[in-house]
Amino acid sequence: MGGVTVPPPRGDAAHAVPRLADLALQAGVSEATVSRVLNGKAGVAATTRHRVLAALDVLGYERPVRLKRRSAGLVGLVIPELTNPIFPAFAQVIEQVLAGHGYTPVLCTQMPGGATEDELVEQLEERGVTGIVFLSGLHADTSADPSRYVQLASRGVPFVLINGFNERVDAHFVSPDDRSAARMAVRHLVELGHERIGLAVGPTRYVPSRRKAEGFTAALHSLLGIPHEEAQHLIRRTLFSVEGGQVAAGALLDAGCTGIVCGSDLMALGAIRAVRGRGLDVPRDVSVVGFDDSPLIAFTDPPLTTVRQPVQAMATAAVDALIEEIDGNPVQRTEFVFQPELVVRGSTGAPSGHGA
Repeated sequence: MGGVTVPPPRGDAAHAVPRLADLALQAGVSEATVSRVLNGKAGVAATTRHRVLAALDVLGYERPVRLKRRSAGLVGLVIPELTNPIFPAFAQVIEQVLAGHGYTPVLCTQMPGGATEDELVEQLEERGVTGIVFLSGLHADTSADPSRYVQLASRGVPFVLINGFNERVDAHFVSPDDRSAARMAVRHLVELGHERIGLAVGPTRYVPSRRKAEGFTAALHSLLGIPHEEAQHLIRRTLFSVEGGQVAAGALLDAGCTGIVCGSDLMALGAIRAVRGRGLDVPRDVSVVGFDDSPLIAFTDPPLTTVRQPVQAMATAAVDALIEEIDGNPVQRTEFVFQPELVVRGSTGAPSGHGA
């Protein structure tokens, strides 16, 4: 996930001569390579040079005058909100990778009652951005008009879309394998002995929600022999929030579920709240699986079993595709799908009485 971060210099130390050892450790290169970059010597790959310069910035050192660079351009990053910790996690990696390529990121967040995605894009275009990264935007909503992206492309603005796919848009898409995520969560619960498993997920109009539901019903059928129609009754669609997860989990508990798969970590926290609100225990009485593996989620009570989005790989791939587009060397415009990973922690276990 990146190099070891050395504590930045304090006060006047920021103006001191950078320590080669610290920079080499941060950039993951040799001290000799750092020395070559700082002295402006040739023979260093551009990506390596960017890493050393980024290390200077991260550690708080001022760049030598001869190394100070002009920004290669502004790149907009449009995200839905900051309350769900998975979005800041993506934003941080995207901004780091953009900075490594010499671009200046411009973060645009949609707030309730604030600017819409279209208004944010208009503002970014007015600022002359070189490209735009969309994270979980309107491209993920099948009820939204995709022509906005077609028009954006016709205006010559390169862009990439993360978490959401629309076959009507000729663009680079980067997604986790949502179907696989749901299947591995169900398989985990089945292996623990659960036979009544429910899914708490977002509205059907969102592509990730739809795909998770497809993976869920397919897994119930293949692993437990539950018909598709019956599996549909074990899905509750609500908001991607703690409150939404709590409401959905309440309905699934009423349906007799002992295992609950959730469309986000926040929904999973709401599901745990619903379970405890009935005087039940997680995982003794009900097991809960989240999705994202947001920062700090390992420290919940109990630590949350979840399906991890490969944030680093997805964010890096998205920026790389965008840079290739900006440089006039576009890779194939398609959907790059990344495999998630099940992270087993303390919120899942065998159902009460199983194996007794």
